[in-house]
Amino acid sequence: MGLLQPGQLGRGRAVGLPRFNKPARLPVPLFHARVLVSLRASVLDPAGEATRAAAERLGVEGIRRLRIGKAIEVELEATDRAEAEAKLGLLSDRLLANPVIEDWKLVIGDTSTGGLG
Repeated sequence: MGLLQPGQLGRGRAVGLPRFNKPARLPVPLFHARVLVSLRASVLDPAGEATRAAAERLGVEGIRRLRIGKAIEVELEATDRAEAEAKLGLLSDRLLANPVIEDWKLVIGDTSTGGLG
């Protein structure tokens, strides 16, 4: 009488319990980050210099210095901002930037604030 029949209340398992007894995953804050990577000031930037020269040929004058870098957008789950910064710092130091010739800067936000800030 107390047994569940197939098709009742989630096909024989208690309502609200995840399948295979896996614990329900708690929501983790999602952080949005932008890692800005640029060549160190002491490193020559031939691509930047070629772009500056091309701009002059197009008639855009007055550019004294032009350096090219890269921006990497990352969405990351972390329990708090400190953990997100630690993860992103490791990622930037070891994977996204070459520490010999490049510097990086982190811009971080979270979904509760509406993005980067």
